[in-house]
Amino acid sequence: MANYVMEIGEVSKVKLHGHIDASIAPELMNELKTVIERKTEVKQLVFYADELEYIASAGLRAVVFAKQKLGANVKVYLVGASEEVIDVFKMTGFDKFLTIQDKFEE
Repeated sequence: MANYVMEIGEVSKVKLHGHIDASIAPELMNELKTVIERKTEVKQLVFYADELEYIASAGLRAVVFAKQKLGANVKVYLVGASEEVIDVFKMTGFDKFLTIQDKFEE
């Protein structure tokens, strides 16, 4: 089992790595549920993607699921992603609800 959630708190941190496809996305979704369960304290959700090589639609669904469950007041960040991964997030319109950064800056 891959560990994705690194920290839960006001700034909750999730490390995305490798290939996240339909076979892996359920693990990510399960771990994101631990963040969602504590949504009253979460103000920012940061996805660190410097080790993410590929994300399929199933992985994207996990990201949007977390955003929907956490609510409109939670800011979501994608940090350190490659240009290829950023292109996927932009093509799907995810850049409308998340902030893309090279380094995390609140």
